[in-house]
Amino acid sequence: MKSMTFQASLAAAAMLAAAWLASPVSAQTQTQPAPAQSVAQPAPAGPAPAATAPSALAPSASTAAAPAAPAGPPAAAGPTTPKPDVATAVAPAMKELSPWVMFMSADVIVKAVMIGLAFASLVTWTVFIAKSIELSVASTKLRSALKKTAEARSLAEAQMALGAKEGILPSFLVAALREARMSAGLSSDAGIKERAASSFAEIVRAEQRRIRIGMGVLATIGSTSPFVGLFGTVWGIMNSFIGISKSQTTNLAVVAPGIAEALLATAIGLVAAIPAVIIYNHFARVTKGYLELVSRASGAAGRLLSRDLDRSHGSVHSRAAE
Repeated sequence: MKSMTFQASLAAAAMLAAAWLASPVSAQTQTQPAPAQSVAQPAPAGPAPAATAPSALAPSASTAAAPAAPAGPPAAAGPTTPKPDVATAVAPAMKELSPWVMFMSADVIVKAVMIGLAFASLVTWTVFIAKSIELSVASTKLRSALKKTAEARSLAEAQMALGAKEGILPSFLVAALREARMSAGLSSDAGIKERAASSFAEIVRAEQRRIRIGMGVLATIGSTSPFVGLFGTVWGIMNSFIGISKSQTTNLAVVAPGIAEALLATAIGLVAAIPAVIIYNHFARVTKGYLELVSRASGAAGRLLSRDLDRSHGSVHSRAAE
């Protein structure tokens, strides 16, 4: 009886060894508990365990090894599959935030602010081009006129040198001749010069007003454009917060477009204000230089008038001496 039990145990051990060598390494860990069950099953009868043990152990090894094979691939492919789906789902929802798109999607008030600031910027550059041409032409003409009359000995000679041209220096010469003609017969040269100087001052003030046309517009644009742009920004951000409260979300994709549209108004305000301030300061220097030329022209006309008065008195004294 003991020999038959020993033979059955030996046959079961041989079958387990054959199954262990035939199965893969991953299945070996799952089949290790099987010998304990098979060893624990020895039947009290003699020849029955030897026949039933192999048939009972073979299915257990095959069933333990079978589910181990397909377990690997799903575990490796699981984490990588959702990523492309998320990327493709988010990509179409993204919104292009170009300046034109932000302008078109902005509020009506913000649009009006942006259009006004763009118009102010256009006015700034228009004034810059117009005043640059005007100051350049006026300065060139005045320098040429001063050069032509530098050798003139009287008001008549200066007028002949200039011809029938219009300008600030011919205006001074005309005012001096008119005052000399209207003061004919008066013996006080100081009174004539004083009245002529008053006429010159009026011409200078008129030229200052004329040459400063457009400077006030530049000053206004430079000082108010940042605040107008800030008003558009405040209005746009207020609308953005109202939209956040309605949507009840603080997602950056929802908040960012409205804030970007609002900040565009401030950007346009700065684009209009910074050039206006720079151009205003530039024209302030150029205008000052031109007005210095005007003062030189006024002094040249006054000197010519003084020579004519002295010359006329000299001729009167020579006649009286004769």
